[in-house]
Amino acid sequence: MVGTLYGLGIGPGDPDLITLKALKILQAAPVIAYPAPEDKDSLARAIIAPHLPGGQKEIVIETPMVPGRFPANDVYDKYSEEIAAELNVGHDVAVLCEGDPFFFGSFMYIYARLSERFETVVVPGVSSAMASACQIGMPITSRYDVLTVLPAPIPAEDILRRLQACDAAIIMKVGRHFAKVRDVLGTLDLIDKAHYIEHATMDNQVMMPLSEATFEKAPYFSMIIVHKRGEAWK
Repeated sequence: MVGTLYGLGIGPGDPDLITLKALKILQAAPVIAYPAPEDKDSLARAIIAPHLPGGQKEIVIETPMVPGRFPANDVYDKYSEEIAAELNVGHDVAVLCEGDPFFFGSFMYIYARLSERFETVVVPGVSSAMASACQIGMPITSRYDVLTVLPAPIPAEDILRRLQACDAAIIMKVGRHFAKVRDVLGTLDLIDKAHYIEHATMDNQVMMPLSEATFEKAPYFSMIIVHKRGEAWK
């Protein structure tokens, strides 16, 4: 008998935002696996640490966070086989994923390698995008609004073009691209209709109207939410 592979969405950072289903699986699984930057602590593990029962085997998926090297296929090849070895001896494995597993989630790279070989259950989680909107108090869409999700590292001209074609946007992974994104929003006269947030739902959360964000760089876990009407209900 082989084990079941679980991809658990564990939410954006607040430990209480894990779903009941994910919590039950997390506490029952004999093996958990989670991503971690090389030589740094895992944010995913830190999020669920209050819920761990103890005594579980832990697999740390050390991943290089270097532009141009993600996803690191050799890394996911290696750890997928380590996870497969546990599944083959009958151990269920719960792989932790910040936010939602299939919304920019790292679990998708494990899923791609193992889901055809093993029974796999994916448990959705609260995404950072939805959590950020709630923290800001900014509904994102209403009625027939078109929402666009943009990764900030894409070229400025692509961001501008896509913003022109939508009603509202979530711009993720802002980080060192903050100034570029702000300039594009300025070109479109949208700065006063945008909000900035970093580390949503965590103890070190910061949020403000984009017009008050005068710095040049932001943390990796940051995003900008903009609605062209300013408020979705208008």
